[in-house]
Amino acid sequence: MATLYTQQEKNISKTWFFLMGFFGLVIAVGWVFAQVNDNPAILVFAVVLAIIMNFGAFWFSDSIVLRMVNAQLIEKKEDAPELWNIVENLSITAGLPMPKVYIVEDPSPNAFATGRNPEHAALAVHTGLLKILNRSELEGVLAHELSHVGNRDTLISTIAVVLAGMIAILSDWMLRSMFWGGRRRGNDNEGGNGLMLILGIVVAILAPLFATMMRLAISRKREFLADASGALLTRYPEGLASALEKIEGLHAESTTANSATATLYFANPFEGSGRFIAKLFATHPPTVERIAALRNMPAPVKQ
Repeated sequence: MATLYTQQEKNISKTWFFLMGFFGLVIAVGWVFAQVNDNPAILVFAVVLAIIMNFGAFWFSDSIVLRMVNAQLIEKKEDAPELWNIVENLSITAGLPMPKVYIVEDPSPNAFATGRNPEHAALAVHTGLLKILNRSELEGVLAHELSHVGNRDTLISTIAVVLAGMIAILSDWMLRSMFWGGRRRGNDNEGGNGLMLILGIVVAILAPLFATMMRLAISRKREFLADASGALLTRYPEGLASALEKIEGLHAESTTANSATATLYFANPFEGSGRFIAKLFATHPPTVERIAALRNMPAPVKQ
């Protein structure tokens, strides 16, 4: 029977798989740019920068994100007793260390988890979420976020965000360098340099697009898994389904989130984006699909 930890080992393996995949993409992009500019130092620079950014993402991503949204740490139970009790009880049930709990002054109903592992996890809740949800709905949302921690989703999400950003930086730099210096290099060897220049332009345009699609696809898949794990944790899928309905009905955009961190949130922090191609670049699966999946789950057996 599925538990909170059913996918944990697989997700740890997938974390390293995607890390190596993204890292390989960075190296490939760096190699192409080095060839176009006839400068091997560019490849070395790309590899070193990728290592530094990964190191920073692993050790400091949680504190960086929390500072970006001006999250306030709940230092003692008396500061937010109901929120503290729910997180504490769910952590005990899940067999996880209790994460640090933060409140973000933001009218949009949302929450997110961050941290490199369960021992260094943090859970941030918007004031807008606390205002509109009842206890069972809030438990559903917090169980979902704790499931991200238990399933080791927070690390892979951070890695994906950082490396996708790294590829975007390299591609932007490449396009600028070709604009200013591409014609001059092309006169030396029309055949070889011309083909490499075309390849460089294609890579510079498509690599960030591909990296972004990978990052968003990872995010959407993780949301379905966390919904299922959270519902099993509370043994009340309707609480989470009801919370999703309330949040979807408000259509409130966040005042603290940004496009780089949007995949970390429980729900899309910005307005919905329609259909077709827009759905391919959505940070979260459609809410109606998440609700349907929850309400089609077999009723958990109460113990």
